[in-house]
Amino acid sequence: MFEKKSLVFYYCTTPLHMGAGTSVGAIDNPIQREVHSNHPMIAGSGLKGAVRHHVNRLWDKESEVIPLFGSEAGPGDLSAGAVSFTDANLIAFPVRSVKNTFVYVTCPYALARLKRMAKLTGIKFDWDISGIQLNAGASDAALVDGKLCLEAYEFTGAEDEDVAAIAEWLSDHCLPAGEDHNFFREKIKADLFVLDDDSFSYFVRQATVVEPHVRIDDATGTAADGALFYTENLPPESIMAGIVLASVERKKDGGMSAEVCLEKTLFAEKGINGKLVQMGGDSTTGRGLVLISAVKGA
Repeated sequence: MFEKKSLVFYYCTTPLHMGAGTSVGAIDNPIQREVHSNHPMIAGSGLKGAVRHHVNRLWDKESEVIPLFGSEAGPGDLSAGAVSFTDANLIAFPVRSVKNTFVYVTCPYALARLKRMAKLTGIKFDWDISGIQLNAGASDAALVDGKLCLEAYEFTGAEDEDVAAIAEWLSDHCLPAGEDHNFFREKIKADLFVLDDDSFSYFVRQATVVEPHVRIDDATGTAADGALFYTENLPPESIMAGIVLASVERKKDGGMSAEVCLEKTLFAEKGINGKLVQMGGDSTTGRGLVLISAVKGA
């Protein structure tokens, strides 16, 4: 049984490709998406694998990696790890804007999921979405004559205090502490907009990063026949969130408590809170660099 849990944000600093493994359309390598909403996601198994790879050479294998993440496959006694990662859900998505370069967009559905995760992990928040105004923003800084112009689409926008409260809370929690991230904290406070669910779903389907890749023939120095393919990425500045859960260390003779397991994984000096972790594919081309920010609950 999981006794401790924490809300964790994942902030993309470069394009992120968490592959779906199969393709049914024009994109050869699509990203993972939820079946019911078609929103981009990161599967919990991929998150745990990426974090384990990150800590493998930083932590002691026998006393830290295996107790927290589980035994490696192979012969001998196998044990499950004490920590678990839920899927990461999309909270806010960057979309090109006529003014201020881009804005962060979200929707009531994404905010309701964030609110549920925060409540489950004991995080205090004083914002609500029940009466939130659609197509409204934390400020009017990105509006042009009262219009929010995203890609080729125009929305009648407005400034809303409820959205400003959400933006301030999100900016305080989704990025690690430090002056390095102040620009993006302030941008979230100014340029977060709440679209309706359908408009948000459109942008997260159509405004991802799709990159052509090609294999070069060593002999000719030109593109090899049939080697062109397209890979989809979640764009940088995307914000996702999930939950990390911890149980007691799974040893017959006892071990670390759930609180210690969660602390070691997230908040200890060698924990992943505030760290830049590589996730997904194309690591040799700088893809998948994600900032992790964990939030302590009550």
